[in-house]
Amino acid sequence: MDLFPFATNRNLSRSSMKEYRIILAEDHVLFRRLVCQELNNAEGLKVVGEANDGQELLALLEQVTPDLVILDISMPNLNGIEAAKRIRVSHPHLKILFLSMHKNPAYAQQARKLGVAGYLLKEEMEQDLLAAIFQIRSGRPFFSPMLAQA
Repeated sequence: MDLFPFATNRNLSRSSMKEYRIILAEDHVLFRRLVCQELNNAEGLKVVGEANDGQELLALLEQVTPDLVILDISMPNLNGIEAAKRIRVSHPHLKILFLSMHKNPAYAQQARKLGVAGYLLKEEMEQDLLAAIFQIRSGRPFFSPMLAQA
């Protein structure tokens, strides 16, 4: 099942670029697994770790060095905002993309203040997740089109 039928950048040659290493932190296991499967099927991307919450993510970052962390905001034990604050201190050059259901512009504003690379609404991921990742990979931030004015 293709979750992202309209996504771009699927046909990039693996030989032309280094794999972009991703950790996904999301507390909904089935959703996380489907997203991981889709990312691993995309050319040039590789999921190198999964976490159920912010605490697991921080522990995983002690063992694995990704290029990007995709992070849900609403997670148990340590939410995504608090995890991102800690990551900014411990891994200041690590890129972070929030993937969230929260449409409130205050969340996107808080993400910008934290200096993350992006914020994408889950409802837009079918069209924009891969585009967001490749834009962030190229050094440009990506903020959800629905929240672009935030």
